Amino acid sequence: MARTGRPREFDRQAALDAALTLFWRQGYEPTSLNQLKEVMGGISPTSFYAAFGSKEQLFEEVVELYRSTEGRVTDILFDEEISPRLAIERCLRQSAKMQTDPSHPLGCLVVSGASNCGSSGEKVGQLLKSIRRKNNEAIRSQVRRAVASGDLPGRTDIDGLTEMFGTFLVGISTAARDGTNRADLDRSIDHIMGLWQKN
Repeated sequence: MARTGRPREFDRQAALDAALTLFWRQGYEPTSLNQLKEVMGGISPTSFYAAFGSKEQLFEEVVELYRSTEGRVTDILFDEEISPRLAIERCLRQSAKMQTDPSHPLGCLVVSGASNCGSSGEKVGQLLKSIRRKNNEAIRSQVRRAVASGDLPGRTDIDGLTEMFGTFLVGISTAARDGTNRADLDRSIDHIMGLWQKN
């Protein structure tokens, strides 16, 4: 009588790291379950669903992992212990450094991870949009703080300045994926920070 072997064991964290890299490189919609199971150690469908629930739930967990590792570059936007200008500039420079690092996929998972999703990925798209929106609101908060402290003049167009920095931050991802290097992005950041005028 044939005996059933024990289920194949796998390293959950290693599997999650591999899924992060694949989602980051390809995006949510183009990444298939078969591709995921293969890079995650060749795990069985049963093991996959038992450990992660679904592709969507796996992606949500991957996003949390990303935000706690490479994605931490935007955390400084929420820091009110340093000057508003420095918070925004450091965020841009750290983002440029991280997103052009060849040791992992280029660009930003939060920007490109669900850029081409259909209706089946609507929840994933909303998740990433909410993260980008929070970052934009953090930029707005820093600009308002700068106006209140006199680091920016009272006549400052807060909404316009916020959108300028927010659009540049999101645009770093596309530039990095298109091959723009860190030095060129840093020069661009020099110029955009030059628009921060006290008078």
